Amino acid sequence: MNYDFDHPPDSPLEWCREWFAQATEIGLPNPLAMALSTVDHRGHPSSRTVLLKEFSERGAVFFTNSNSQKGSEIAGNNAVCLLFHWDQQARQIRISGAAEKISAEESDAYFATRPRGSQISAWASEQSQPASSRRLLESSWHEVEKRFSQQPVPRPPYWSGYRVSLDAVEFWQGQDDRYHDRVRFEQSEQGWIVQRLYP
Repeated sequence: MNYDFDHPPDSPLEWCREWFAQATEIGLPNPLAMALSTVDHRGHPSSRTVLLKEFSERGAVFFTNSNSQKGSEIAGNNAVCLLFHWDQQARQIRISGAAEKISAEESDAYFATRPRGSQISAWASEQSQPASSRRLLESSWHEVEKRFSQQPVPRPPYWSGYRVSLDAVEFWQGQDDRYHDRVRFEQSEQGWIVQRLYP
């Protein structure tokens, strides 16, 4: 499907949803994987891949351990960037916004849908902390498995969802000869400001 970058929609939501759906429909591996970039107290950036679990006009949602490096950095500076890249389609979406924790009820509801092994891992892993060996992680995992034997695994209090607001959304469509198409949507008090950008 061709997109008219000279006449984009008034909001980025339609294109976001269509690009997510198209990446999923053609069978790309991890089509909703996104690079999450944060900065620490020194202003040093850090990136890692997380998975998009929900998307709406309110923002893009992912889940993680709040005690992890990314959780700690978000607590200190919640300005983040998300990047989706689909090489087979020569496409990118970049989202800049503020990351805020979602409600405990929303996090509980999603955690309950995770495979039991993943639930146990959320308790067993002190994410981003030093670990002397794989055996230590395995021991912790089996301890948690035993603790919650024959009962539902509750959500750890430090495990949460985060919603990244859609402050700015940029679409990039690769073309031959690096003659690419780019358009940027930026939130303002009057609504979305839409600009076509040189590649």
